[in-house]
Amino acid sequence: LRKLLNYAEPQGDFFARIPGSEKSQSWPSTEAYVARLIIHRYAMLNILTEEGYPVERMGVMIEEEQGGDIVMAQQREALLGARCKECGNHTVIKKDGCDFCTSCGYVGGCG
Repeated sequence: LRKLLNYAEPQGDFFARIPGSEKSQSWPSTEAYVARLIIHRYAMLNILTEEGYPVERMGVMIEEEQGGDIVMAQQREALLGARCKECGNHTVIKKDGCDFCTSCGYVGGCG
């Protein structure tokens, strides 16, 4: 969302109210204005700050200590189970009555 705040489109600028304020300003595009509206709404819900940064860590992204780079966190935790036909890992479990690989997401036979 922060990247969209400065997104400009040819002849797309317009004048509109600043979310949460009585003042108005010129916006470079509709996308930039909608991004500001979403950030403002998330700030009202205490999910993001008014600058668009998370209020607290949510575990979606983690920072590496050395370079300060941000990398995506692992979404699924692999569980030990039977051997997967697709990726070969021993991570197939029963989920909702079907075989499910917690490593690659493969769904096998149900029943």
